Amino acid sequence: MILTGKTAVITGGSEGIGFGIAGAFAGEGADVLLVGRNSGKLNEAREKLSHFSVRTECVSFDLTETDSIADLSDEIQRRFADIDILVNNAGIAGFTPFSDVGMQELDLHINLNIKAPYLLTQGLLPTLRKNSGCVINISSYLSRRMLPGRPSTAYSLTKGAIESFTRSLAFELGKYNIRVNAIAPGTVDTPLVRSNIGKLNEEERRRLQEMIGTIYPLGRIGTPGDIGGMAVFLASDRAGWVTGAVFNIDGGLTTN
Repeated sequence: MILTGKTAVITGGSEGIGFGIAGAFAGEGADVLLVGRNSGKLNEAREKLSHFSVRTECVSFDLTETDSIADLSDEIQRRFADIDILVNNAGIAGFTPFSDVGMQELDLHINLNIKAPYLLTQGLLPTLRKNSGCVINISSYLSRRMLPGRPSTAYSLTKGAIESFTRSLAFELGKYNIRVNAIAPGTVDTPLVRSNIGKLNEEERRRLQEMIGTIYPLGRIGTPGDIGGMAVFLASDRAGWVTGAVFNIDGGLTTN
């Protein structure tokens, strides 16, 4: 197991992509600490991970409260003195037309998608530096590829910022042997995506499946495990010379 002895912090770790990464890490021997807003979902996630022979901790915290992220950093380090891996996964994706995006929605995207990962990485920097750790940021295909009918200016600008943050932080922290990379997933089968598909009528679902078969060369959307596998590689010593990179894990979506 290639992550044995390592400790990982995963924001938004109670479901979806975050939980997929948590499960992949635990399966490779890493202790994990999940950060999420919903304590019930966190407890469910911890129970699902209980069959792995690793330590699992959960911290309930609203990452939009950016003024308190220093407190979160302190709480994480009370639970685990040493952190090897930070996955900045928590985020929000709103698809409101540009003309209708208000200040509250814009601030929410900036706070959760940019400020929270920036400040949490900063807060955990001493332990990451001590352990020659790594940071994995979760971006999106929507940082560079737009889709008809999906207005994403607020979301796309934050994911573009995360990719710039990834490259600049990798450049700055390389001297401490801290690696910083990003994963840009395509559409992934998460509870939110399933909920949105469930609201479609039969004809809309048919058109969606047709579109997936057209724009995804592999003919399907992703699974949380698809993202988890890449995260395991980036967190492991096998990626010891990989930093400042953004990996498109999207079934080929961004090839067209």
